[in-house]
Amino acid sequence: MPDIAVIIPAYNEEKAIGKVIKEIPKDIVNEIIVINNNSNDDTKKVAISEGATVLDEPKRGYGQACLKGIEYLKDKSPQTDIVVFMDGDHSDYPSELSKLVKPIIENDMDMVIGSRTLGKAEKGALTPQQIFGNKLATTLIRLIYGIRYTDLGPFRAIKFNPLLKLKMQDKNYGWTTEMQIKAAKQKLNVSEVPVNYRSRIGTSKISGTIKGSLLAGYKIILTIFRCL
Repeated sequence: MPDIAVIIPAYNEEKAIGKVIKEIPKDIVNEIIVINNNSNDDTKKVAISEGATVLDEPKRGYGQACLKGIEYLKDKSPQTDIVVFMDGDHSDYPSELSKLVKPIIENDMDMVIGSRTLGKAEKGALTPQQIFGNKLATTLIRLIYGIRYTDLGPFRAIKFNPLLKLKMQDKNYGWTTEMQIKAAKQKLNVSEVPVNYRSRIGTSKISGTIKGSLLAGYKIILTIFRCL
């Protein structure tokens, strides 16, 4: 089996992070890395109690937290083969992680996106603004770059070396968009698998507010054109 690491950015997820870690299939995952993104609750304490490696990243931002995890893995020995990204709010189904890494292991894919669009989303799990924004963004990517994606969901797996070659830079809302566009431009072998999705524990810091939704939408569209 390849060496698989999971990176979970987490900001004030004390009620959810323990459940997420418990549901990750430990028989195929070598290390679970929780990035404590300046939480002011017990996110760090809960994650440590569940056996995760916890890294503190005081600078807020989803991409910023992911970059922290990548830097940590660069110095790891033996080197990680596959990195899986997932949210810490329990909206993803960690048990489906094996579905994400299977095409990489068996079919030599470079990256696999967990598509909530192809899977089943619990009623109300995806807000109207998320559904609209996702559709708009994937349509723009198809029209501009000629690559068809059905989702920009955060649950994804990618080989570590191709991930490093993407030279990721975005520090917040544009992270997933940047990764998918750069993967397309570098002609990585990318596929999607259907994943299920449920209502998160707690209120979303992005889609849960009008301001957050607008900022996220603006940044995603900006990222699409910036990567030209």
